Amino acid sequence: MWIQKLADGVVQVQTPIGPRYVMPSFRQRAYFLWMFRHFPILPHAVLSPSQQRLIDRLCSEQRFVSKAYADGLDDAPVIGTIERRSTVGSEPLPPRRPAISENSEGLPAQARQRS
Repeated sequence: MWIQKLADGVVQVQTPIGPRYVMPSFRQRAYFLWMFRHFPILPHAVLSPSQQRLIDRLCSEQRFVSKAYADGLDDAPVIGTIERRSTVGSEPLPPRRPAISENSEGLPAQARQRS
């Protein structure tokens, strides 16, 4: 199985729009085999900065292979899966309500009302 993955393995990248398959070079496949030696699925956040750059570069080079394009991709061994989730800060948060009243009376007036 290791030889098949080294010969023509692909890396699956989970994106918000669905799974994509990246065709790495031979050296990259060897590196990915080492990277996925203990875990078949790794979140993008736990990778080292150089590993994150490698994944980002492969994705930006549009080296994706679709199932319709590659005959027998179901037979191609998947070396491992990278989970690329959207960042938490990318979605706008709903507006917050003020913690205290914005009227001119301020906090002492609110404290008297609750008493």
